[in-house]
Amino acid sequence: MSTGEGGKAIIAALAANLGIAATKFVAFLLTQSSSMLAESIHSVADSGNQALLLLGGRRSRRAATPDHPFGYGRERYIYAFIVSIVLFSLGGLFALYEAYHKWHEAHTDPNHGAITSWHWVPVAVLVAAILMESFSFRTAIKESNHTRGDASWRQFIRRAKAPELPVVLLEDFGALIGLVLALFGVGLTLITGHGLWDALGTGAIGLLLVSIAVILAVETKSLLLGEGASPQDQAAIERALLDGEAVDRIIHMRTMHLGPEELLVAAKFAVRTDETAADVVRHIDEAEARIRAAVPIARVIYLEPDVFRPEAAATPKSGFDGTQLASEAPTGK
Repeated sequence: MSTGEGGKAIIAALAANLGIAATKFVAFLLTQSSSMLAESIHSVADSGNQALLLLGGRRSRRAATPDHPFGYGRERYIYAFIVSIVLFSLGGLFALYEAYHKWHEAHTDPNHGAITSWHWVPVAVLVAAILMESFSFRTAIKESNHTRGDASWRQFIRRAKAPELPVVLLEDFGALIGLVLALFGVGLTLITGHGLWDALGTGAIGLLLVSIAVILAVETKSLLLGEGASPQDQAAIERALLDGEAVDRIIHMRTMHLGPEELLVAAKFAVRTDETAADVVRHIDEAEARIRAAVPIARVIYLEPDVFRPEAAATPKSGFDGTQLASEAPTGK
């Protein structure tokens, strides 16, 4: 995983979260604030998540083996999915558990959970954490803009094939919102002297983390199942195939990401009936070269020559979305 693919953003987030986690724990030990404890665990979970992303990027670069002939590119998706589980359980569920107990105890004793000493510590720590987290978030945005293009942020998170940047973006965004919620809970607890506000802030942090974890799980699950090439890449592959004089038409084509930077292309295309075997082999080699030139990440290509049968075209073939592929229309090139 290169720096341009999210490594710089991950390292920035890891450095920020390690520093933030340490200061939050100190603040919790001094004040016994549940919001500070929830935020401490959140930062520890985020630090572990960034380490998992770096590990997944490293392991995905292993060479293909007989047991894994298509390589280990999808390992980055597996580790990103583990990140969503860690964020859900260690971050979100812990915060909700802590909020429940603090809320129950505060109802039993209105003064329970009030911050009675070191009043300035949690506020100072949270403000400092917001500044450090903002730097990490800014780095993630800057790195994402290199590949986002004209897509909206929602589209970028949903369509990105490399999971690291969307994961870091959502984590940093959630961390910033969580810090604001913690500051809200701690601030009102200091003003009112009532621990219920601290419990409310902790619960809001838990709900936020669970929501982000669910979004990450849904998106990485889609990548694990195997997503096809983007519409732009698929159109470029079709144009590259049809660019040769020997390719009469594309009968059908399928694509799938073996990893963020590795695409599998399988296509059946029609050739003229008067072609010799030597001609067909040459045309396949030329078509593969054109595809790789048009879409460099198309590294695994399987092309099958066939003879186009009009009667077979009478039954439209469907793409993954249920629509007829443009290249399978009855009209020729």
